Amino acid sequence: MTTLARRERAALCDLALVLGPDVPTLCDGWTARDLVRHLVVRERPWLHLHTEGVPGSYDELVAMARTAPHVLGLVSALDRTMNTVEFFVHHEDLRRAQPDWEPRALLPEDEVELWKSLGTLGRVLALKAKGPLVVRAGSHVLTLRRGEDPVTITGPVGELVLFLFGRTAIGEVSFDGPPDAVARLQRVSFGF
Repeated sequence: MTTLARRERAALCDLALVLGPDVPTLCDGWTARDLVRHLVVRERPWLHLHTEGVPGSYDELVAMARTAPHVLGLVSALDRTMNTVEFFVHHEDLRRAQPDWEPRALLPEDEVELWKSLGTLGRVLALKAKGPLVVRAGSHVLTLRRGEDPVTITGPVGELVLFLFGRTAIGEVSFDGPPDAVARLQRVSFGF
């Protein structure tokens, strides 16, 4: 079975081709072309220095995004670490910006992989919370910032990932904790 990172990469690229280069995304001001270009340059930063290295046509750009650089293709663990959340979030950025989007069910093993990512990246992202923070998905609970009277964010793991990556207006999450702490948390600009 292929990894979640590889399946999200493929699904994002498939959708990008179906929708075309000019559709909006949830990334403020970005079209699908901008999003795909970001993914290409992110994995190949040397292209940013040489604009002639970035393909001109949208189809070529998507084809480049579809294929991981050689080292990521060879080292599955590195691809998982670098790309699982990146491609999941950006796939949702493209999906959810379309008027007819619907929530999708994730495979249980995909939820496990996203939950593991929350354990790693979530603690870094939670630094912006400025207070105790806990996330809960079903029976799974993870303390991202310790302290008295934490705010607990509850929802499906994919929605928690999206929330912590700054997609705060679209997720289906709920909050529990001191009202002033919840209000403060809801104003935080999460993400990198």
